[in-house]
Amino acid sequence: MNAVTESTSLAQRPRKAPPKAPLLSGGGLLGHVFFMRDDPLGTFLHAREACGPIARVRLGPLTGFFLYEPADVERVLTTNAANYGKSTRGYDKLRLLLGDGLVTSQGEHWLRQRRIAQPAFLRKRVAGLADRMVDAAADMADAWAEPAARGAEIDAHDAMNQLALRIAGETLFSTDVTGEAGEIGTSMLGVLTQFNRLVASPLPWPERWPTPANLRFWRGVRTLHRVVDGLIAERRGRSEQPADLLGLFMDARDPETGEGMTDRQLRDEALTMLLAGHETTANGLSWTLHLLAQYPDAARRVEAELDRVLAGRLPTAADYGALTFTHQVVQESLRLYPPVWLLARRAMADDVLSGYHVPRGSLVFMSQYAIHRDPRLWSDPEGFDPDRFAPDAPAPGRFAYFPFSRGQRQCIGDHFAQMEMVLVLATLLQRYRLASVPGHPVVPEPSVTLRPRDGLRMRLSPRAA
Repeated sequence: MNAVTESTSLAQRPRKAPPKAPLLSGGGLLGHVFFMRDDPLGTFLHAREACGPIARVRLGPLTGFFLYEPADVERVLTTNAANYGKSTRGYDKLRLLLGDGLVTSQGEHWLRQRRIAQPAFLRKRVAGLADRMVDAAADMADAWAEPAARGAEIDAHDAMNQLALRIAGETLFSTDVTGEAGEIGTSMLGVLTQFNRLVASPLPWPERWPTPANLRFWRGVRTLHRVVDGLIAERRGRSEQPADLLGLFMDARDPETGEGMTDRQLRDEALTMLLAGHETTANGLSWTLHLLAQYPDAARRVEAELDRVLAGRLPTAADYGALTFTHQVVQESLRLYPPVWLLARRAMADDVLSGYHVPRGSLVFMSQYAIHRDPRLWSDPEGFDPDRFAPDAPAPGRFAYFPFSRGQRQCIGDHFAQMEMVLVLATLLQRYRLASVPGHPVVPEPSVTLRPRDGLRMRLSPRAA
């Protein structure tokens, strides 16, 4: 056979199909559905140890893949992102509350909304909202004076929820919604508590069954829609809009078409920002307080930095860059307990990840909680070490650490959230210490976000004591 004939023969030879990824053991008729319902965090950690960089799972009639290799995460979120859409059950259920906001929308609609919303999150505009964050935290610090003096126990998670709700209301609506905090907070809690059950249910359209939990879910959705619709209607009647996020959204226009947002689009984006700016930040602050209570050396370093930089005054946006170690603490807290703990996508066409075949229609899951704790990527992955994020430390891989996602769909409010967490911590921890209450279980509960399941009981005391 001459060289030309041999070359032609090789070119015509069918390529060997990529192999199937390792299948996670266990599961019954419905595969791993109940694993995901009952212990999703444990399932992701176990699958990583059992299968390596990619694990194949069965979810009823669907095939899913758990991804742990940063290169695969990068392919799904950036280099081949067009092949991976948000047509998943989780996003379908989230749309029941958020409609087609930035978190749940896709395609041209998402791109248009992103173009309109982007100017509201420029750093100079976020900095202009810092005073509202600090004022709210300072009011909470004042309210803590009496219980701290007697060494009272508080639910720090509930406190961070109330504080983050007030900040979200004031920065989003220029309205103190804490008067409605019971209604809004209860509604949000009811919706989020039911969310994981709806996603993991083996039944089709589980939200349509008239169970007590579903009835609470829909009451919560209607309440949140009603409250936000009322705020938008009131704002439509004003001749000038306040300098808050809703006002920026109402005044903004698509730079390509000149169009603004309809009331429905405003509601979807406002609810998205309320959830993202309230629930995720509250959880991030709660986990940070919990970790500082477990690691007193890190807590003392935070206090020393606050004393040096602030010298007893309230922080401002200009102090954010100087509070280096406090920011490192936030970053390490987001590594261990990322409020957004899971991303999911659906493959629109066949692909290959880690050398394995990913068929069209498959689901792919990327758990920040599991990847951020992978010993292949992190030294002492279960330990709390803020110096991982020191300015002179090697930067973690972009797709080994992604608490706010990456690529085109990276959270639009990531800088907003980190600034809020740093400034709130600076305001509260100048005056108080929070210690864990022995015997109180602190267990992560994965739903839309990662929250402490039974709250966070902590003992409050003044620093001067």
